[in-house]
Amino acid sequence: MMVSRTAQAEQPLDLPPGYTLVSLREYGDAFVHGCTIAAKAGAGTLVWVQRYDLVEFAVVLEPDEPLRSARRAFFAGMNATADAIAAHCPPEREVQITWPDTILFDGGLLGGGRIGWPKDCREDETPAWLVFGVILRAADMALVGEVEAASGVALLNEGFEMVDTEAMIGSFARHLMTAFDQWKELGFDPVARDYLARLSRENAEERRGIDINGDLLFKASGVKGAPVRSSLVNALAKVSWYDPEYRAPKLG
Repeated sequence: MMVSRTAQAEQPLDLPPGYTLVSLREYGDAFVHGCTIAAKAGAGTLVWVQRYDLVEFAVVLEPDEPLRSARRAFFAGMNATADAIAAHCPPEREVQITWPDTILFDGGLLGGGRIGWPKDCREDETPAWLVFGVILRAADMALVGEVEAASGVALLNEGFEMVDTEAMIGSFARHLMTAFDQWKELGFDPVARDYLARLSRENAEERRGIDINGDLLFKASGVKGAPVRSSLVNALAKVSWYDPEYRAPKLG
């Protein structure tokens, strides 16, 4: 649905057919670069920043439905990210999501996801591209003080003997393709169900769903009336997990 399946030449990352790799030096910004080149680069372009302290990448998607509903590709990306972490993490560790874009590992903030689209695209228009980006903290950052670093969560500090960035990104790419294939064959419900299963919650009896425009719908079990709505667009605009000073996930 959203990723091209044209075979590509051999590349450093073990990516499935349909992806084209663009590598950036450590001071690059995968998400910004992905949005910049998306119109020309096309579906399946994966931008990777080669850093030891962060797992940072972004992928270009080409939706086939209006922006209002196509934006739900964000949830497929979040699922694929969580699945990739879970596939490589030590056993009995929990990967959770805080609405809508923050990734928790064993309860600590590990990173998050972002999604971009053309600024001039209306809600009822099919966007020429979407870009889904991810940043995860792999190790303590050299520019961060020792005390600050101790308050954060990094994969190397959470039971990982090493962080195989290449394998994790390759795993993400395969999980993302599976999610879009599932969406195409079975509809969006399985994508929503997988995302909601990892979404942290305060009330165990709360009933939740995702509307066609990506908004979160929730209400307590047994309560009558319309569910409470949380806007996806408004929540994404906050990027609450991101520290612009360090261009990395927040600490603490």
